[in-house]
Amino acid sequence: MMGNLSVALITHGRIQTTLTKAKALRPFIEKIITFAKKAEAANDTARKLHFRRLAIARVRDKKAVAKLFDELASEFTERNGGYTRIYKVGQRIGDAAEMALIELIDGNDEGYSKKSAKKTAKKATKVEAEVTEAEATETEVTEAEATETEATQTVAKKTVKKAAKKAAKKAVKKEAPAKEDTDG
Repeated sequence: MMGNLSVALITHGRIQTTLTKAKALRPFIEKIITFAKKAEAANDTARKLHFRRLAIARVRDKKAVAKLFDELASEFTERNGGYTRIYKVGQRIGDAAEMALIELIDGNDEGYSKKSAKKTAKKATKVEAEVTEAEATETEVTEAEATETEATQTVAKKTVKKAAKKAAKKAVKKEAPAKEDTDG
């Protein structure tokens, strides 16, 4: 089945199938494309033939493999992976199966742009704040120990106060039954 799907993807460039099949096809076809890249980079004709035969063994269609190795492999020489893209299309009418569109990415496609430094810095401070908050609730860290940044300090102070209140409530609950036992 993966061989047939990969032949259709190589010959047409994009196919519509179920989401599960598309997710299963992605690593399969990317390994075949990697064979084509290795064959193009190889200097020895025996190595080129070896990679072509490995691809034919998996795909089982010589014409599709020939198209991949001769035409499409040159597009992917600069890419280090991510040769396919999956789009969710919706549900199929007959059985409500989740459908997807899988396509080969153009060699000159840059993909997603890199995030700016401000956004990554904001995410890093949010992650630090979440980590310090989790540590404070687990180990009941005191206010003096949580001094990294202003944002993390305020978060840590709030969590320490909450933890101290919880600990005080637990202590009160433990003392209350002990007093009842001595009275009775």
